[in-house]
Amino acid sequence: MTTTAYARILFVGPDLLHGSFAELFQRQLKELRGPAALADVVGTDASFAPLWQRVSSSLEAGELPLLLVDLDPQSSSQSIDWLRSELQQLAAPFAASAQVFVNSSASLPGLSPAETACALIERRELHLDCQHVAPLPSAHAWSCIPTHQHRVLLCNGPRCTRRGALPLWKSLREQLKTAGKLECEGGVHITRTQCQFPCDQGPTLSLYPAGIWYQIRDEADVQRLVQEQFVEGREVPELIMRRD
Repeated sequence: MTTTAYARILFVGPDLLHGSFAELFQRQLKELRGPAALADVVGTDASFAPLWQRVSSSLEAGELPLLLVDLDPQSSSQSIDWLRSELQQLAAPFAASAQVFVNSSASLPGLSPAETACALIERRELHLDCQHVAPLPSAHAWSCIPTHQHRVLLCNGPRCTRRGALPLWKSLREQLKTAGKLECEGGVHITRTQCQFPCDQGPTLSLYPAGIWYQIRDEADVQRLVQEQFVEGREVPELIMRRD
């Protein structure tokens, strides 16, 4: 299947419609795929209701095959399975579950968000249809408190977002996972938050129960924090925020 075989491609995820991250994403997507692609951006910040509506509209209009490019930085195999199961139910009345596709969760380092979206369209081996999706377990992993020792809160407020907090969030998660420190014994549970203050020193990352507030400005800071604070178990004084 080539990308031209898709009658509709939807770009789905949080922070894609409003704010500085959305502005950058939409500008790049327009350059890569033309202005018409902007009409196919679906935000899931508040709920998935807008996505279900868009998918239902495409099914009713016969816009098949349909591809959903999932751009949620927190996507996992479990969340993809849940998404596919919901789409399977929506497509069932149209006998179209074999023609609705979702990209499997995959990291494509070194690409901008819009470049990642377009690259995922071309990675046809990562596209999963929504037929014969295995029933989800009655007890879900996301309903349990994650195993962890440290709680990291990374600010995604408006000013920290303008300073690049979203790409840093993705990098932090990937590097913790690579280091074997993501949601495990002695590991880290990370959460995005709204404004934490102090904005002028952001992007802001607070660590509990230690109560340390770090300034994480770029990829090098993320690498250093993961290695020194979470792998070696020592503070990184040069990244600690001023208290004044």
